[in-house]
Amino acid sequence: MTAGAIRCGIGGWVFPEWRGGVFYPAGLPQREELAHASRALRCIEINGTFYRTPTAVQCAQWAAQTPEGFRFSLKAPRYLVQRRDLSSTVDAAAPFLQAALALGDRLGPLLWQFDPRHPADAEALERLMAQLPKQLDGVPLQHALEVRNAEAHGPELVTAARAHGVALVIEDSDEAPLHGDVSAGFVYARIKRSQARLNEGLPAPVQQRWAERARRWSRGEPVDDLPCLAAPAPETPREVYLLCIGAGKARNPAAAMALQRQVDRGNNSTRG
Repeated sequence: MTAGAIRCGIGGWVFPEWRGGVFYPAGLPQREELAHASRALRCIEINGTFYRTPTAVQCAQWAAQTPEGFRFSLKAPRYLVQRRDLSSTVDAAAPFLQAALALGDRLGPLLWQFDPRHPADAEALERLMAQLPKQLDGVPLQHALEVRNAEAHGPELVTAARAHGVALVIEDSDEAPLHGDVSAGFVYARIKRSQARLNEGLPAPVQQRWAERARRWSRGEPVDDLPCLAAPAPETPREVYLLCIGAGKARNPAAAMALQRQVDRGNNSTRG
């Protein structure tokens, strides 16, 4: 059985502390930072789209700077996920979704991130998931839902997400409950544990744990060291996204690259 691709990456690519040899080579023009980042990493979560809806021209320009096999995930704009009534969210999302298509084969998951204080319960979130388009103009769409309200995140939400093929974001942080429920044809994990004092951002045991989880998810195998709210998902290969976000942000590129090395090393030893 063929395993799904595992892509490790970061949030955004414009960050002053990554310059001067920390991640970007000293003297690298800012206009070349995306090209550099996309060759060192395999995915980037674009945070800027949360604050401003991108245009199709912008998305096409981003895609043109990246190599084959690279993926962007895009945060849905805040005006879509901060509204209390989600019933018209998908209709209002049309400009965002249409622009995202301009990424072409660089298009990865669309991230719908909800504040912990958002009042939506599992029922309201299920109605939203039911409306999220599975394809647009013939292009398949992947949706990831980040629910940071512990009261809304229960077995009913997992069941609903599986019914609609929406991934529930797995977040390792102090801000959200950690879970291991797989609910779609891909897994989207956000790791907010980088430490500025560590050259590789994450301690070696943490790298190894996440790399092994990613390999198991990619092969369709269960992950036993994370709490789950529902029964195991069907055992089928899945794409996996591991994003190093926030926390000791200066070290996130190093953490993502270290994770990718761990993943690739394990995959190579398995093949051998």
